[in-house]
Amino acid sequence: MRLATVGGRAQLVRPAAASDESIGGRFDLAPTATTTDIATASDHRFGPSMEALLAEWDAFTSWAAAAGDIPSSGTYNAQSADPVVRHPTQVFAVGLNYRAHAAESGAALPEVPLVFTKFPSCIAPPFGSVGVFTPAVDWEVEVAVVVGRGGFRIPRDQAWDHLAGVTAAQDYSARDTQFASKSNPQFNLGKSYPGFLPLGPVLVTPDEFDDPNAIGLSCTVNGVLRQSSSTSDLIFSVPECVEYISGICELRPGDVILTGTPAGVGMGFSPPIYLSPGDEVVTRVDLVGEMRQRCVEAPA
Repeated sequence: MRLATVGGRAQLVRPAAASDESIGGRFDLAPTATTTDIATASDHRFGPSMEALLAEWDAFTSWAAAAGDIPSSGTYNAQSADPVVRHPTQVFAVGLNYRAHAAESGAALPEVPLVFTKFPSCIAPPFGSVGVFTPAVDWEVEVAVVVGRGGFRIPRDQAWDHLAGVTAAQDYSARDTQFASKSNPQFNLGKSYPGFLPLGPVLVTPDEFDDPNAIGLSCTVNGVLRQSSSTSDLIFSVPECVEYISGICELRPGDVILTGTPAGVGMGFSPPIYLSPGDEVVTRVDLVGEMRQRCVEAPA
């Protein structure tokens, strides 16, 4: 099942046929993909927002399974989609979670997940612009997971049962803000400028993946492939991250976890390569599709 938020309302998204190009992840290019407004289809039992739907995730998935073929009500257009989740109570991110990225950062492999946060005010739609607020804005493609069934101290072998699905994230990072103090880095602030967390375009339930622990992801900048990997290369798998984070913080429906970025970030080049106004960043995640941001001058 694929879900999206359009106009603030949760939508069921599906291709017209199994042969549709969107099955391969390119929902944004599939004119035959359709949507159904979930609140209307459920006689206002669920939604209308994604957050309200996720708060009743078990009941919603039971309803969706029993509802059968729900009629479509419109055509899907990823370029007009909202972030899949706009107001999560918590956004966690795991740093240095790909071996090659740790190497390019000059850091030792972590012994436990390195967790920081991005503030929800930086969440943005999957298509649009991103402000270049400093001279050192970097890209970081990530596979993000969204919590459906909350919990505290979730065992790793139950983690996927607690996740509503997978989406794409771009963890834009102002490196000069992040490392303004070398002894005390400001990860949270350096990664939370407005628009620094696009999420979308769809949320894909784990059962859609052949292997939810091996999801491909990539990032291009101005058409040049900068990052390409799979979550099979994570140091700490998605279930391990869920177990670790929920062992300290209670997870709630709608919470977002960014699982890490692979090698190829701008900071890893010598000299570093950072984003400038006019650059285009394209973020792709298997089955989820792609996001695009055009870099623009930040407002004064």
